[in-house]
Amino acid sequence: MSQLLDKAKNFVAEKVANIKKPEASVTDVDLKHVTRESVEYNAKVSVSNPYNQPLPICQISFTLKSAGRTIASGTIPDPGSLKASDTTMLDVPVKVPYNILISLARDIGADWDIDYELELGLTIDLPLIGDITIPLSQKGEIKLPTLSDIF
Repeated sequence: MSQLLDKAKNFVAEKVANIKKPEASVTDVDLKHVTRESVEYNAKVSVSNPYNQPLPICQISFTLKSAGRTIASGTIPDPGSLKASDTTMLDVPVKVPYNILISLARDIGADWDIDYELELGLTIDLPLIGDITIPLSQKGEIKLPTLSDIF
């Protein structure tokens, strides 16, 4: 009897491991908005849904790092759903206070940009399987706003 249960467990585990899962990638990180208190960037995330049913997104968590330090982090609860059998573009706003940008002056001074690493966790609710988190990471440079961007 235990051999039959082991075979059944292995069969189910193999089928679950081979199930198609949504795939995601960070396509761009751009300047979105400048205020007197902070600079807001927008990360564009492309997510493909292989299923013919929309999938609810539970949350998006993000961390923006520069020079090995976290300069912004947060969570976006319940940002919507992924379109069925299609690719959905998600916008992830990341707000960075000026006092943190000033602390990065050594990196900024050389070329007026920030070398960054953006880590995202996209948590999706898959029927029968439960919540899965798709980890994403992107490195690049973000240009800082000039005075002409602010005024």
